[in-house]
Amino acid sequence: MRSHREPLFHLAKQGDVSGRRAWAIRLASFVLAIFIGGLIFLFLGHNPFRAYGEIITGSLGRKTALRQTIKIAVPLLGTALAIAPCFKMRFWNIGAEGQITAGAIGATFFALNYANRLPSPLLLTIMGLSGVLCGALWALIPAIFKARWGTNETLFTLMMNYIVIGMVKYLQGGPWEGKPGSQIIPNFNNAAVLPKVLGVHCGWIMVLILTLFIFIYMNYSKHGYEISVIGESPKTARYAGMDVGRVTRRTMMLSGGMCGLVGYMVASGANMTLYHNVADGVGFTAITVAWLSQLNPFAMIAISLLLAILDKGAGTLQTAMQVPTSISDIITGIFLFCMLACEFFINYRILFSGGRKKEAKEG
Repeated sequence: MRSHREPLFHLAKQGDVSGRRAWAIRLASFVLAIFIGGLIFLFLGHNPFRAYGEIITGSLGRKTALRQTIKIAVPLLGTALAIAPCFKMRFWNIGAEGQITAGAIGATFFALNYANRLPSPLLLTIMGLSGVLCGALWALIPAIFKARWGTNETLFTLMMNYIVIGMVKYLQGGPWEGKPGSQIIPNFNNAAVLPKVLGVHCGWIMVLILTLFIFIYMNYSKHGYEISVIGESPKTARYAGMDVGRVTRRTMMLSGGMCGLVGYMVASGANMTLYHNVADGVGFTAITVAWLSQLNPFAMIAISLLLAILDKGAGTLQTAMQVPTSISDIITGIFLFCMLACEFFINYRILFSGGRKKEAKEG
């Protein structure tokens, strides 16, 4: 007989967790994030209550601030909705950043070349369709390689981000450059700018419509059912007669097309021009939104708004309380970390064994 110590603790998969308990864990993680952030403010010599008050006021307290917050939330929500079908299928589309940029390029082409030739409603429609098409085609490339040769979609889609961003840099200093040597694409003509509704470009209406569409598509359509089956087991899907490659290509085109629409909204509604950082990291942050929402489109609205409030509100701390920008980023990171960690405790539990000795028979 010989003895060895058991691990101090080990992880075990949770059983079915009730909705009430899951939301209690999420609420606890949110409170913990507020507490940790408050400690950081206190350590820096700032009143935590005033700091959080500034975040709320800076993002929701005034009409202009509220509009800016919604403007931040719109592309975040639109992109999270776009990647949800891919993630449901377990196709890890990390290329939303590039697909947004591709859509912005497609929209910008018509904004720069046809603003004086077409009436504004027709021009904006063509810009939107062009953005959708360019995003869809850019997303189709990794889908084809995955379906035919089984390539790693994570690396493929990630690398394609840098390719399309490089294209924009070329356009900035080449064919679409405004003033020679400026490396800047001219601002859009007013005819190519999305109209505002309640003080914010009408993209917010588009993403709300997309929310309803994705909810119905993923839960009540044949295509959504196929995505779900393939996500659970591609072998089962093939046995049931599904063309996995075709569904993969179709789903990625849908995802890329929606990302392209987001690119159109950002270029035409928010920036009124195109530059290489047009996506501004939204494609990566949206992964967090999709993950936290458990791919629930309506939950994505709340999470997108929360992140937008943190982004816009934390940005005001620098001027209101002389808090460094880096601290604002840290506070946002703490909230994201706690919100992600709560999902771990919903799915797993920690069992402590105390490091007891265990006797084992020698073979």
